[in-house]
Amino acid sequence: MKLETSILEDQGRVWVRGAIEGVDLSALDRACEIGAVPGGRLEWNADLIAAAGVESQLTRIARDLVPGAFPVRILAFNKTSEMNWSVPWHQDRVIAVKERHDLAGYSAWTRKAGIWHVEPPVELLEEMFFARIHLDDSDGSNGCLQVGLGTQKFGRIAAKDVLEVAEQAEVEDSVAKRGDVLFVKALTLHRSSPSQQSSSRRTLRIDYSARPLPAPLEWALREQTKSDTNT
Repeated sequence: MKLETSILEDQGRVWVRGAIEGVDLSALDRACEIGAVPGGRLEWNADLIAAAGVESQLTRIARDLVPGAFPVRILAFNKTSEMNWSVPWHQDRVIAVKERHDLAGYSAWTRKAGIWHVEPPVELLEEMFFARIHLDDSDGSNGCLQVGLGTQKFGRIAAKDVLEVAEQAEVEDSVAKRGDVLFVKALTLHRSSPSQQSSSRRTLRIDYSARPLPAPLEWALREQTKSDTNT
């Protein structure tokens, strides 16, 4: 997937159409039965491990794009007429960790839903990316994600400059079919609008990194594998 990797680095996103299907899609459906919520955090279970764990087809695709990548956070979104929202232009600049440890370069500590979040050094953010797995068809009518192509090249963007950078970028609507996966660099500007439909718009988001955190920090979500249990 050499071409796709170059697109990810140049435009800040790359599509893999029809990446998830069959039993994996059904497993993700079950894993995401959390009702209409914005950004419900998920923990590993049998369905998620099978469809999105380190041995899954999805992670193999992620590793084709960034060698050594592994999932570090999973969020589920279900935008409906009853639970509807919009998100302005922003970068994703926080990570979830098991415990708080004050290290140089790690700042803006917050605790959300009982989990510590922190903004790491920009060098780590520049390497990170996330996957959006579409469990329902998505377009502008149901509040699909919009991406500012190439904006990840600006690095960490100050809040006062976000709108100006976004307005100068080519904006892409993430029009998708069920099973399509969009990979996005963490620092790529993105936003979404409220849905105008009554049906669900379910999306699973998985954050990826290709390296461990500096000790004693640890990723909040790290799948335990057989090799881990044998050490």
